Amino acid sequence: MDTSCIHHSDHGVQYPALAYTERLNKAGIAISVASIGEPTENGYAERLMRTIKEEEISLTEYDDIDDTRAHIGPFLTDVYNTKRPHSSLNYLTPLEFQALAALAEPITFVK
Repeated sequence: MDTSCIHHSDHGVQYPALAYTERLNKAGIAISVASIGEPTENGYAERLMRTIKEEEISLTEYDDIDDTRAHIGPFLTDVYNTKRPHSSLNYLTPLEFQALAALAEPITFVK
């Protein structure tokens, strides 16, 4: 399954509904939800949503849903991934981190 799309949610009653999860699975969308009592499991997804809300949505007036989509995509690709340093990546951007990871020697684990 291609998991390039991830649906992140809380434990709202609608999200685990069979019709809802089947639709996500048919679309090839991975489901992301924290275990009960483990709110930190989806901390990165929660932080991403907070960043989008604080640094894009709350600062922009959109005409409609199409205009919203037209702004959020470029925010993620042009700002979030290329210009904005992330503390969890040692203050590198995701693009910088990915480039460094590609240069690194692969790690071999010995049993």
